Amino acid sequence: MADNRKYYYLKLKENFFDSDSIVLLEDMKDGILYSNILLKLYLKSLKNGGKLQLDEHIPYTAQMIATLTRHQIGTVERALEIFRQLGLVEQLDSGAFYMTDIELMIGQSSTEAERKRAARLENKALLPPWTKGGHLSDIRPPEIEIELEKEIEIEKEREGETGHPAPAAYGRYNNVILTDTELSGLKTELPDKWEYYIDRLSCHIASTGKQYHSHAATIYKWAQEDAAKGKAAPKQGIPDYSCKEGESL
Repeated sequence: MADNRKYYYLKLKENFFDSDSIVLLEDMKDGILYSNILLKLYLKSLKNGGKLQLDEHIPYTAQMIATLTRHQIGTVERALEIFRQLGLVEQLDSGAFYMTDIELMIGQSSTEAERKRAARLENKALLPPWTKGGHLSDIRPPEIEIELEKEIEIEKEREGETGHPAPAAYGRYNNVILTDTELSGLKTELPDKWEYYIDRLSCHIASTGKQYHSHAATIYKWAQEDAAKGKAAPKQGIPDYSCKEGESL
């Protein structure tokens, strides 16, 4: 079953610990403890938009924060006062503490599939490119980071528009695009052959550059033609990726 819960994560810039407020904070007596408390409070406030509260009616008290962060109450009280002085925390009229910079640090993900897509894109980017000298470069340029973010945002928009996870890429060359429903249908109707046909189509697209209106429909078409000719898809070994010239939908 798909995991459609919403997850939140903390986005910190690489120079977070070099900022003036954090450097001053950690330079104090017990400053490392205060820094640890601050990070835990950021995490605790994510799902409430920066507010530290148990639910929409009950704000966290210093004692509750001490319990949740596993620090002494005195340490937490001193930390909160220092956070206020540094402008890291404000106390709202409701009594709730508000983490002032949290809006710049909140990231969220709506599905397990989205996180997997992000991981897949990240793994692709980790493959180092060949340089002109024939050596592999282990440096990932910032342009790739930008493209990764763009691809993730595009897929998130697609998911938001349809209410369903965006199609994913499959096959040896990650160029066979199928929705979850299409993939499930292939597994059901071609239980021993679906992987073969996905790889066959993947290699065919990669070698010929052809484009198809529907990759799932193309696979069904090939399977029907093979069945009509009495040609069984191999279950192991090197698959046969041959097809008629001009095959398309």
